[in-house]
Amino acid sequence: MTHSASIDARRTQNGTRDAIIDVALTLFGRVGFQKTTIKDIARQLRMSPANIYRFFGTKAELNDAVGRRLLNEMEASVIAIAKRRASASDRLRACITAIEESNARRFLFDPALHELIEIAFDESWPSAADHVQTIEKTLSGIISQGAHTGEFRVNDSDLAAILVHNACVRFPHPRLIEERRRKTTPTLDQMMDFCLAAITD
Repeated sequence: MTHSASIDARRTQNGTRDAIIDVALTLFGRVGFQKTTIKDIARQLRMSPANIYRFFGTKAELNDAVGRRLLNEMEASVIAIAKRRASASDRLRACITAIEESNARRFLFDPALHELIEIAFDESWPSAADHVQTIEKTLSGIISQGAHTGEFRVNDSDLAAILVHNACVRFPHPRLIEERRRKTTPTLDQMMDFCLAAITD
């Protein structure tokens, strides 16, 4: 196979893989990921279940791929916020707020997909673990920039990012969304005020 033919083959494979995830995402949102079978997805795609297993060895792998798609969308918005021309404090607050709002929208309007993300975190799927690392790396970058400009007094930006993320976990964590909605305090702004005060000179 020539180099160009190899590239075309990979593009075709990636296109098929993405199509499988697209259909799975639609069906998962409609009836839930636990009720959706590989046969259901194959039927929608007019292909055999065996063809789907060429791309995903198990249903769990496909579940994780759908979770990764959803979490990647959230990560993209957080990374975009981190690149804004704004103070580190404002960007840090906006990142946590964006995650919380994304989870809240899914909880209200896409409960079946919210369940998938909730279980992904509860069971530590690879997509959830990677997501936490990406978010904390992004927060660390913001904190490091704030420390460089003198806005924050922090020696270890990675540790500070983990501490801020964990302190605010009841807001971005999908499993705690319902509990948070039943309680009024502390608010996200109050929690962020507390965190920023801890790292601000």
